[in-house]
Amino acid sequence: MSEQSSMHFYLNWAKERIDEMDAALASFEVKAGEAKAESKVKAEQIIADLKKRRDDFQAQLKTQAEASEAAWARSRTELEKQWNGFEAQMKVYFESAGKQLEQQQATFKDIAAAQAKAWREAADKFREAAGKVAATHTGDFDAALKQMKSDASEAEARLQKLKQAGSESWSVLSAALAESRKAFDHANQAAWNALKGSGSKS
Repeated sequence: MSEQSSMHFYLNWAKERIDEMDAALASFEVKAGEAKAESKVKAEQIIADLKKRRDDFQAQLKTQAEASEAAWARSRTELEKQWNGFEAQMKVYFESAGKQLEQQQATFKDIAAAQAKAWREAADKFREAAGKVAATHTGDFDAALKQMKSDASEAEARLQKLKQAGSESWSVLSAALAESRKAFDHANQAAWNALKGSGSKS
């Protein structure tokens, strides 16, 4: 169960990043289609680079799908570099092709929705995995699941507040998304550690 718990953590972590990448790309593609000719070319170049970064991330994830926990831990470092590159390129997009506040808000909303979805899916996976483990540990799992849902609600409320404000810069919005992502990673790790710990007690 220990190895499987770690795999769930890594898969949830990677899927959350891919969902964010997909949400950002979808948002950018809509706006690029509406852009004027000169900015449209630049936007399309950046979007092509973002797609390549996302595809590289997914390809590396697929090669790791059956790997051991140690291999995943090593691979995560490389995946994080790729993720950071994607985020940096998104910033370039906003500084050049997508300066419009409306674009930033639309992208923020799409990414925030992807994060909320990732929280729900991770909680569902944890609940399912916990259900397969002996009933003697359900108290630990219920507490971990309750904490994960509570953290998700807090993160969603903070993002919702920013969505409604509507006038923040991308750096503020990006920082809020990063904070939510960090909370997701922490809650995800804590939940799977609870499951991992139960395996060693049985």
